[in-house]
Amino acid sequence: MTSPAQEYLKHAHSLLETVERQLDAIERAADWFAQSILAGRVVHLFGAGHSRILVEEMWPRYGSFPGFNPIVELSLTFHNLVVGANGQRQAMFLENQSGLAERILRNFELSSNDSALIVSSSGCTVVPIEMAELLQQHHIRVVAIVSLAHCEASASRHPTGRKLPDVADLVLDTGAPPGDAMVSIPGLPYPVAPGSTLGGTALINAIKAETARRLADAGSPPPVLVASCLAGSTESTEAFEKAYDEHGRRIAKLWLRPDSPTS
Repeated sequence: MTSPAQEYLKHAHSLLETVERQLDAIERAADWFAQSILAGRVVHLFGAGHSRILVEEMWPRYGSFPGFNPIVELSLTFHNLVVGANGQRQAMFLENQSGLAERILRNFELSSNDSALIVSSSGCTVVPIEMAELLQQHHIRVVAIVSLAHCEASASRHPTGRKLPDVADLVLDTGAPPGDAMVSIPGLPYPVAPGSTLGGTALINAIKAETARRLADAGSPPPVLVASCLAGSTESTEAFEKAYDEHGRRIAKLWLRPDSPTS
């Protein structure tokens, strides 16, 4: 008899197969992201709720490189306390408030040379949808990561009924099922053990690897964050400083709003 762990791992293999079938779309996303980075600009990353995990999977961590602007709002993603102040109820409420995406993006000077990656497992919450809409209004190409089956089975919270795939230039599917959880347990009314994060991180790192190759092929190899066990302590520290300095140079451009007063 198959154990719950075996059942989960069986589904996990299926998720990776779903990701592999999207290689053409992965390469297209990498084309766009590399173009933005080569132009001296950034790829904006956004995810509410647990989608924050995929934002941080892209940058910064070992094996990653600058060129990305991770937009992580604590009010939407800080789940550690669960209840009480800064709890989950507030975060789930806020992620469906129209106008919050505009307030977030007001902080940045956007460019049509930028690109973006928006993550939402359901693709139905308001803030990620409005984030994609606003970025497209600035002529920024938007890649969406969603769980398509979950998205199709869910009702949009956006007043127009639009979902994230409706306002994205390219859609990638994590392969997770409706409801996300993948393992049924006797005696429990609903399944456990979600899969969207697994499929999503596979997509993120496939895109990351393809983007790195394009940058290297263009003669602009990015500074990569590397562990000391691979490069030694001195070189690892130097790599971190170089990568963070490069990130700072790119992010500084986002604060230079021409419509802001200078004094």
